[in-house]
This record gives sequence, C-alpha cells and structure tokens, in this order.
Amino acid sequence: MTSSTPIAPIALITGGSRGLGRNMAQKLAQDGTDVIFTYHSNSVEAQSLVAEIEAMGRRAAALQLDAGKSGTFDSFAAAIGDVLGQWQCTRFNFLVNNAGMGVHAGFAETTEAQFEDLMNVHLKGTFFFTQKLLPLLADGGRIINISSGLTRFSTPGFAAYATMKGAIEVLSRYMAKELGPRGIGVNVVAPGAIETDFGGGLVRDNPEFNAIIAGETALGRVGMPDDIGGVVASLLRPANGWINGQRIEVSGGVSL
Repeated sequence: MTSSTPIAPIALITGGSRGLGRNMAQKLAQDGTDVIFTYHSNSVEAQSLVAEIEAMGRRAAALQLDAGKSGTFDSFAAAIGDVLGQWQCTRFNFLVNNAGMGVHAGFAETTEAQFEDLMNVHLKGTFFFTQKLLPLLADGGRIINISSGLTRFSTPGFAAYATMKGAIEVLSRYMAKELGPRGIGVNVVAPGAIETDFGGGLVRDNPEFNAIIAGETALGRVGMPDDIGGVVASLLRPANGWINGQRIEVSGGVSL
C-alpha cells in the first residue's frame, strides 16, 4: 500500500554525487531525510554515497541524469516514480536544483557553444526539469535553486555563467509566486567561491586565485562544501518554512 505522506521527508538533489551536492545529501541525511540524487557519469562515486547514506539509517538512490538534455526528463520522471513506488511513496518533498558546470572565459572570448552549454544545464535544464517533476512534488514541499555570489559582484571570466545564475534568481521568484497556492516555497542559495572540482578546480587548485578571493572575503578564506550543505539542510527544516522567495548568499562576506 502506498502513501502520499512518507515516514521521512524525501529530497531530490541534482548533481548530488560530488562537490556541493554530495555535501548537501550528507547533511540532509544527517537531518533524517531520505535522499534521491543524480549523477552525470561516475556511477562508482554515486554508489559510494548511496552506501554512506544508508549507513546513516536513511534510504538513498542514485539516478543518472544529464541536466542539459531536457529530452530525457520524461523518462527521468518515470524513474523517480519507480523509486518512490519502491519506497511505498507517491511524492517527494524537497527539490534542490544543484547540477551545474562552469566555464571560465572572458566575455570577448566566450564561444556560442560554451554559452549554449551553460544555458542548457543551468537555465533551460532547471526550468523544464522542475516543471516536469511538479506532479511528483508534494504540496507543502520546497525547492532550492543554486545560484552564485557572482550575480551580486563581478569577477572577470564568468560573464556567461553569472548571466545564467541571474536568470535563475528571477525564475525562482516567479516559481515562488506561482507555486505558492500549493504551499510550495522556493528560495535561492548563492554560494561564494568554494574549494571543489567545479570549473576545473579553479578555486581549489589555483593558489593565486584562491588567495585573491580569500583576501576579498570578510572571514578571510574561500568556502568549503561544509559551508553550503548545512545551509541547504537548514532551509529545508520545518522551522524555516516561512522563508520564501529569498536569495541567501553564503559567501563568508565577499566583496562587501
């Protein structure tokens, strides 16, 4: 027998097998949330996270997804339905649109192909992926869209990327307005520079760039994945359900 009200809340995180997404999955599991997450290509890495979450006593499932290929979203929604059925549920509660890729190129050097890749993953992907999954998202659920500190301050080399994230912030306000009648809250989390492999590991692996960002940050360092995952988990707790339509920057106070 299935139930639309799961024993524990269920979160779906895109791009959850590594970097910020992996940390979000870990923090949500620690909070008592079951987690479905997507990975792009590394199934071994994904299954290691499934095992880690299950060791915490929570349910976990990893599904392959290319967030830039909207033509696959119908079949992905069906796969989500299958997982929920196996868990004796019909709905999930939280959607975190985290999947992304980075391009570091000056405005004058950015190619049309780079622009389209960014748009397909960050903007078109988020728009239509969320739209496709609305029937499976529980009333009273919540959505978090991941943006970037680069929509507030400008760092040369990220014009195209920041443009997509700026659009996500506008989209999020419209989502909050239009999904409000279903009790669904929508917020934006905007990380600053974080030490991950994102964008080729620029922040993590380039000491000069890392030092520049740290020098512009009030707390004197760049961010780590732990700085972001806990914020996402906190926003999805019942006590924070009245926060809606907001952009929360998590950057340690960069470029104040």
